[in-house]
Amino acid sequence: MTVNIYDDINRLETSFRKTNEYAAIQQAVAEVKSDEQALALFKSFRDLQMTLQQKQMAGEEISGEELEYAQKTAQLAQANPKIEKMLQAEMGLSGLIEEVNRVLMKPVQSLYEGM
Repeated sequence: MTVNIYDDINRLETSFRKTNEYAAIQQAVAEVKSDEQALALFKSFRDLQMTLQQKQMAGEEISGEELEYAQKTAQLAQANPKIEKMLQAEMGLSGLIEEVNRVLMKPVQSLYEGM
């Protein structure tokens, strides 16, 4: 029996978009986008994170100055109520995604039980 798992995944995506967690992050993102200052601060924070992550992945050392700047940028971003709300909503969504992943991995985990 052949199963097209992609049909199921597409249905899951549709359900995912209807969750409270998705609605919360969707609203929070809209609020950040509607505030020029919050949006600019978040973009700066995200760009800095990406730059540091790329350096790390390339095996480059991150300087103390870069780390200090990253910490200050993160503190500024988290001090903004709209960005903080968005980050909290993202954490809620991540929890839902982790739960879905746990359920999906059950068959694989059961294969290893008793080894």
